Amino acid sequence: MTEMTSAQRTLTVALGERSYPIHIGVGLLKRDNVLVPYLAGHQVMIVTNETIAPLYLEAICSGLPGHLDVRTVVLPDGEQYKTIEQVSRIWDALLEAGFNRRCTLVALGGGVIGDMVGYAAAAYQRGVAFIQVPTTLLSQVDSSVGGKTGVNHPLGKNMIGAFWQPKAVIVDIDTLSTLPGRELSAGLAEVIKYGLIRDEAFLSWLEENMQALRNVEPVVTAEAIAQSCQIKADIVAEDETEQGVRALLNLGHTFGHAIEAHQGYGNWLHGEAVGAGMTMAATLSHQLGWIDSSALERAKAVIASAGLPLAAPADMLADDFLARMKLDKKNVDEKLRLVLLEALGSACVSDATPSDTLRELLNHYPRG
Repeated sequence: MTEMTSAQRTLTVALGERSYPIHIGVGLLKRDNVLVPYLAGHQVMIVTNETIAPLYLEAICSGLPGHLDVRTVVLPDGEQYKTIEQVSRIWDALLEAGFNRRCTLVALGGGVIGDMVGYAAAAYQRGVAFIQVPTTLLSQVDSSVGGKTGVNHPLGKNMIGAFWQPKAVIVDIDTLSTLPGRELSAGLAEVIKYGLIRDEAFLSWLEENMQALRNVEPVVTAEAIAQSCQIKADIVAEDETEQGVRALLNLGHTFGHAIEAHQGYGNWLHGEAVGAGMTMAATLSHQLGWIDSSALERAKAVIASAGLPLAAPADMLADDFLARMKLDKKNVDEKLRLVLLEALGSACVSDATPSDTLRELLNHYPRG
């Protein structure tokens, strides 16, 4: 793996006529007309949240030509607001403005905003254009790419939604300068995931460059985002609607989603839950004899180096995990399907984990 010499990069998610670019760079939101090539018509609805609006909303609006009909919706910030009620606010604004099928929605924010705006776009008049402008590392490397959209339900995360691809993804690395350290670490969980499931060389690079990533050094950060997006783009191009290989992108997520739902959405950040969940998946892989102790310790070390938790919540019992995990979307015919590691850089989906082995893991796994 060779390091880039520039923080500017463009990738493509190859989906035939629905292919779209991922533009990665510094200062993209300050450029005039950066969104214009991807607008379906003259009606533009920018949706953001109360945290991001004061930081970037004016810049993105001022970069659009004056002849456009630009409206905005500002939603509350937080995973707990990723609900159908908040999506309805977007639909209300679209209908009140008289926006038609050639309107374009712009998702300016993290993964919560991106998922909700994408779902609003998928359903409004049976599908309108939208553009992802992710402002968190987690959304830049994961949720903004691939077309998964939706909302949470009290019984499960992302259980209501649709596959709906954006017209473009605009990743401005400058937005990470205002990101709290906890949120940055949460994003690094998804970056580490790509190395664990697909690319051991990338994992090694992450081990060497973790401090630079936590310092948001532009060239190193751009490379991490580009490598992550390329791996995801390749997998999405192969399996858009998660019938096969795309499920590997859920390493740690079955455990992690259970943590999020049990603790209450937003109390554990998604990436924090995934960090603990990947550690649990790696530990189970070791217990099954698939990876050796040195691989397990290496996985745990790189996750910890990103500032992520390894332990599960102190108040979560084995039965709490199992009750939530039974609702996972990967499950088929009531069989629990887990993404596990065959080696560092190689993962698989398995429905053959003995129930007593899983319960032993959940009973004895460290709590914090």
